[in-house]
Amino acid sequence: MPRINNSLTVRRAIPSVPVLSFGDFKGGRATLPALDDAPAVLLVTSGRIAIGMALRALGVGPGDTVLVPAYHSPSMIPPVHWCGAEVMFYRVHHDTTVDLADVAHKVGPGVKAIMATHFFGFPQDLSALRALCDANGIGLVEDCAHCYFGARDGVAVGSSGDYAIGSSMKFFPIFEGGCLVSHRHALPGALGGAGAGFEAKAALAALEASFAQGRLPALRVALALPLRLKTRLWNRVKAHSAGGATTSPAPASALAPSSSDSSFAFDPRWVDRRSSWFSRTVLLHAGRARLVARRRRNYLELERALTGTPGWRPLFAALPEGACPWVFPLLAERPDALFARLAEAGVPMVRFGASLWPGVDDTVCANSVELGRRMFGLPCHQALSDDERAWLAATVRRALEDIAMEAA
Repeated sequence: MPRINNSLTVRRAIPSVPVLSFGDFKGGRATLPALDDAPAVLLVTSGRIAIGMALRALGVGPGDTVLVPAYHSPSMIPPVHWCGAEVMFYRVHHDTTVDLADVAHKVGPGVKAIMATHFFGFPQDLSALRALCDANGIGLVEDCAHCYFGARDGVAVGSSGDYAIGSSMKFFPIFEGGCLVSHRHALPGALGGAGAGFEAKAALAALEASFAQGRLPALRVALALPLRLKTRLWNRVKAHSAGGATTSPAPASALAPSSSDSSFAFDPRWVDRRSSWFSRTVLLHAGRARLVARRRRNYLELERALTGTPGWRPLFAALPEGACPWVFPLLAERPDALFARLAEAGVPMVRFGASLWPGVDDTVCANSVELGRRMFGLPCHQALSDDERAWLAATVRRALEDIAMEAA
């Protein structure tokens, strides 16, 4: 039996998502088109809320059907049901592109809208799907939750759909945030605020996430006492609430959308609510050129470090010039073994599509099931330091090598 490297037992905390640092405000305008460059923009609290608002704007209602990719986040489905409509899943190819023949087969009188996703920050060519929607009087919702920046063949992300949605908290160091944009239609007027509790939670959660990763040390020291007092107060509030007092404040989940805590739920109370002042300020002042450049560099460095290691391949053959990646997606030959080793080492990872909506199986789309089983998304966001990225690459490489040795 070959000797197995046990260095994976050494754990290290690295940020799984962007966390705030002073470097976030350096770099100037983005080098790629951004979703919020659109002529009509609403900054809301999450991408799924934006989906619900987009479908509502298209007039989706009871008796209607919305076509959704079989490879998806379960959070895409509840907004459809909130509108009273039903979901029909269409197939995707092994590279996540739309199976246009399957979409055309499923288009019928009851289909009111189609959702199309730019997976992992790689813009797709939606021209043929746009033409199909136009020919059949169907609305197109462009899902850019993974793709806040980018262009394909000169076409900016978000400009092909009647409406496009984004998830800004996947790209910026904020606790909550999404957007609804359109290059084709006007959007509703001013959004309502969500209250002082929400504003405070959005700001403090973003700061505390940064402090937990060792960023902004001077600010952490300055805010240490107020944060301790906040924690004590909030613990008392929760204890009082658990005791059954009828006058206790709303639970923590009511102060922010469930999307900020990795839930798939859709809470209609957040429809038509604007994103927090803190999140909007970060979006306005963040150095977008730096954000795009660092994500692209981290992606390419991870790919270079893992090249030649057995047991995996990149989902996409190359990183196009017009792409700003959300994560680095790889396909593992032995996903269960890799998951166990990476989890043991504390490697943050996204298993997008590992949980599909009930009923989506091989008979619906074998490619979606296979992608969900084998896909690992490694962080490549702008907050990773060179040292953190090097640790991440070395840990994943050792895991893959050890798995290959065990299988030999």
